[in-house]
Amino acid sequence: MNIDPKAHSLRIFVVENHTDTLLALRQYLESLGHKVTTARTLKEAIEKIPRENINVLLSDIALSDGSGWELLQRITLSPNIFAVAMSGFCTTADIERSYQVGFWYHLIKPFKVIEIDKILEEAARATPSNK
Repeated sequence: MNIDPKAHSLRIFVVENHTDTLLALRQYLESLGHKVTTARTLKEAIEKIPRENINVLLSDIALSDGSGWELLQRITLSPNIFAVAMSGFCTTADIERSYQVGFWYHLIKPFKVIEIDKILEEAARATPSNK
């Protein structure tokens, strides 16, 4: 079941320290009609996320000042927020750690946008309309 992104905009928070990746993700997500807030460091994400009313968190694991795993351990997310790890770390232990700290998904970089699209469709089905 495809969800029209224009009919169901999500509030997405992206944590990514690689400038080009962050820009590309933000532009792609905004082109689908989503509201996107970003952070480039663990510290910035910890400061910003509690002030945001988000539906989806996309977080890189390897950050310049910590990790996405540490992020989920240091903040409290509502259980209905789709938390998605994005990483080049792809061992079974890495993926299991992502799930243990509370990520719903672990996308292995480089990933295809269709993988993000499927997760956003699931998030949209589970989230009341923002209109």
